[in-house]
This record gives sequence, structure tokens and C-alpha cells, in this order.
Amino acid sequence: MKEIKISKWMVGLLALACGIIVANLYYSQPIISIIAKDLNFSRSTQGGIVTLTQIGYALGLIFLVPLSDIKENKKLIISGLIIVLFGLIILVETKSSTVFLMASFLIGLGSTSAQIIVPLATKLFKDKQNGKIIGNVMSGLLLGIMLARPVSSFISGVLNWRSVFISSAVLITIILILLITFVPERESSRRESYFSIIKSMGALYISEKLLRRRSTYQALLFGLFSMFWTITPQWLMTNYNLNQSEVAIFGFVGISGALAAPIVGRLADKGHARILTNLAFVIAIFSFLTNLLLLDQSLSSLGLLTLSAIALDFAVSGNLVIGQSIIYSIDENKKGRINGVFMSIFFLGGALGSYFGNLIYANSGWQAAMIIGSLIPCVGLLYSFTESLNFQLINKH
Repeated sequence: MKEIKISKWMVGLLALACGIIVANLYYSQPIISIIAKDLNFSRSTQGGIVTLTQIGYALGLIFLVPLSDIKENKKLIISGLIIVLFGLIILVETKSSTVFLMASFLIGLGSTSAQIIVPLATKLFKDKQNGKIIGNVMSGLLLGIMLARPVSSFISGVLNWRSVFISSAVLITIILILLITFVPERESSRRESYFSIIKSMGALYISEKLLRRRSTYQALLFGLFSMFWTITPQWLMTNYNLNQSEVAIFGFVGISGALAAPIVGRLADKGHARILTNLAFVIAIFSFLTNLLLLDQSLSSLGLLTLSAIALDFAVSGNLVIGQSIIYSIDENKKGRINGVFMSIFFLGGALGSYFGNLIYANSGWQAAMIIGSLIPCVGLLYSFTESLNFQLINKH
């Protein structure tokens, strides 16, 4: 494909699109109880709201994102956005819990278009800029992940839960128009069959050591991230008597983590990937250990928790950029499949972190959750130390 010179404005648009799209995976999480009460969900079925969204997203990563290796990327992204918009309209209009669940699945499925945007950005720029470009685009995606929950809580508290999805539908419509108008088409020259593409994903995971390692590193860190942000709002409500809107304000500290993405992307381009990954694990360890010092309800403890949250967000977002800048250099023609494998394992780690974090906190409390949380990055750090000295691909970053 001929190299295209794209402005910083285009990078900003792609970053904004990623954030707005992926935020739809998280809007419902902090307001599940409100939605469940309004639509008469039973206690046993209300968890399906998040579950079906995540299932839709996981299936999209496996069966839709790899299509970007053989199909025109812009059309795939637009198709995904239309699916998301359709799902949002259904959510806003429905009064049926069953229909709501079906719409949640569609939103998860269509939101995988964000994972086509990221590798597309690297295809539109010079290879030597991979880390920088990924860092800039991923900062938008990470902002979407980090802001979705507090924004949802805030809008729902001020207006109502349907207003959250109305707002999202408006943003998706705007992004849809902008992408149709300004993003160039990127036609793949490969002519493989769809089934051969899907079949090759398992083989890629088995054959590519870097893909396995980077997927594992990021799954561990994103599991920690999800664990922390699943139990911390509960801890704040219990120990500081904060309401949903006040907890949402605390959630905005996550914005700072996205600032690490473009910085780390530039450092990765200069050959510091392995050192930065080890640093990310060390920061995560100390972030969780610091939270063991939160023994009272003072402002100093709240300040310490805030610093811990910022440090953890920096570690997770920074290492994500490093991982993607490395895996995209494995095979230029398989970026869609590689990203599908990487992000599937990435979000699996997040799902497990949320589940077990909540389980540990409910049964053993905050201290136990922080101790176990501090051990997880130790495993990642030890695994990193076993990495071979042959870093031909990594040294390019």
C-alpha cells in the first residue's frame, strides 16, 4: 500500500473514535442496579447486562477484527459503528429486559471496530513511528475505558440511565459522519478465505512467542486494573460514605493514566520496551502494597489511594502501548489477526480480574485483595526475567 501522509488532526480523530466506541462496553457497569430496577431484571439475570456485552465483544475480536487483514478497513469500521448505533437506539427505546440484553450483545459486537482502527493507524503511517502513533491512538481508547464508568454514573445521577445511552448515540453518530468523511480507505491486497484467517489465529498464538508473552503481560496488568476499579468504588462507599456521583468524581483520576500512552510510545520507539515493561510491573506491585496503608478514613488515606490509582493506570496504559507496538511488527499482513488474539487475551484478563477481585473483597476484605493483587505483577515480573536474550523484534522498539 502506498504510504499516506496524515495530519495530527487525523490521529486525534482516530483516538477520539476509539475512546467513544470502546466506552460503550463500560457505561452499564456502574448503573446496573438502576437499569435492573427499571426494567424488572431479577437478581440472577441483571449480571447478564455486562456479561452479554463482553461476550459480544469477545466474539467480535475473534470473528470480525481478523477480517481487517482481507477486507477494506474503513467499511468494516463503519459497519461496526452502525451496529453499535442500532444497539443504542434499542436500549433507549426498550422496556423489555430481554430486548435490553440482546441490544447489549450487539453493542459489544460492534464496539470491536475500535480494534480495527488501532492497526489501521499503523498501516497509514511509517513503520518507525509505530510506537508514537499507537501511543497517541491508544490514549483515546484508554480515556474511553477510564472515563466511561464515572461519566455514566454522573449522567445517570443528574438525569437518568437512558440519558447515558442517548448521549452515546449522539457521539457515535458524530464520529460515524467524521470517519466516513475524512478517513482514507485501506484495501487489503491479500486474498485469503475467511475460514483460513480464523483458523490461523490459533496457529499464530502457538508459533509467535512475542505474541504469547505480550498477551500474558497485558492480561496480568489489565486484570489488576479491573480488580482495582471493581472493588475500590465499593470500598469508598463503605469507608467514606460516598454516593454514586461522588465515587464517579474519584473515577476521573483515571484520566491521568492515559497521558502515559503517547510518552511511552515514543520511548518504545527508542528501544526501551523491555525495561519499561519491567518498570510497569514494579509500579503495579508498589501501587497495591501502598493500599495496605489505608487504615483509616482520613484525607491522607484518600490522597494515598489517589496516587496509587494514578500509578497503576500509568503502568497498565504504558505497557499496553509497548505490547501493541511490538506485536504489530511481527507480520505486516496479519495485524488484524494478531490484534484479535492479543485483545481477546487482554480482555479475558480484565474479566477474570473483575470476577476474582470482587470475590476476594466480598469474602476476605480490602487487605486480602491488595495482598493478592500485589503478588500478580510479581508473577509477570518473574516471567519477564525468563525472556530470551534474542530480542530482534523488541530492539526495533
